[in-house]
Amino acid sequence: MIDVVTVGHVLLDIRFLVNRFVGPDEEGVILKETRGVGGSAANVAIGVRRLGFKSAIIAKVGFDPFGRIAVEELMKEGVDLSGLRVGFGATGFSIVIIDKQGRIIIYGFKGSSEELTPQEVDLNIIKNSRHVHIASLRLDTSVRVAKIANELGKTVSWDPGRVLSMTGLERLKEIIRYTDIVLANEEEVRAMTGENDYRVAAKILRSLGPRLVIVKRGPNGVYVDSHEGCFSVASLKPPKIIDTTGAGNAFAAGLITAFFRGYNVKEVVKYAIAAATLKISRLGSHEIPTHSEVINFLQTHQQL
Repeated sequence: MIDVVTVGHVLLDIRFLVNRFVGPDEEGVILKETRGVGGSAANVAIGVRRLGFKSAIIAKVGFDPFGRIAVEELMKEGVDLSGLRVGFGATGFSIVIIDKQGRIIIYGFKGSSEELTPQEVDLNIIKNSRHVHIASLRLDTSVRVAKIANELGKTVSWDPGRVLSMTGLERLKEIIRYTDIVLANEEEVRAMTGENDYRVAAKILRSLGPRLVIVKRGPNGVYVDSHEGCFSVASLKPPKIIDTTGAGNAFAAGLITAFFRGYNVKEVVKYAIAAATLKISRLGSHEIPTHSEVINFLQTHQQL
């Protein structure tokens, strides 16, 4: 039995650390270059493993060096790869530029990841899972996965990402209907609903079927619209700010696994915030902390 199957992108992150971002016709100095597996589905799958549970991934990579690096890192982390498809296209990648304040600029090429068709999804993995997390993937495949998981009685979480959220609520209603948990930031809920007030936007989204809508507000914390009521949870100060990429994925992994541990909604959100906060202090989008690190951090901040 797999605890969590993630469905979405597996990419290679190529990271450049710089003193500052430069404008047109300027030359910047690269202080450091690193690379490693990235993509929302890969990051959450790794996060679930590090936080103490079993994960599998349904995604697609190319038959090329980038794909090999990504696969090797996922194997090293202990993620089940039986649902991974290998195509003849190029593996997607992200160019991530990080300045000394931890701010980021990303140029993304989705490549084979966005070519995962509904017919390529391994349904047996969904049948053998407890929870399905869908992240930033093409809509037709996302809807099929959510519908099947819902019919099989699995809980489903969905993070639309920047691009899909801009397609509007009318196109997204079907997947929201099959989803238990919607995770999105302020810009994404605004794009989906057309509402500037994130609280109103969350209410609209929850009226379509989910039992829980999470609005991630960065340093302003998290807003929750749930069956246990509507409330906000404050952010935590990171030990240092190194790299904000993947913070939302760390939050998702923390949220899902905290529910497995039997926490209530407020405790779950605090745990997820701690996981994301610790991730920010580390270089690499999948550098998510372990369960013991999260617990120690929460105890230090008197959040438990």
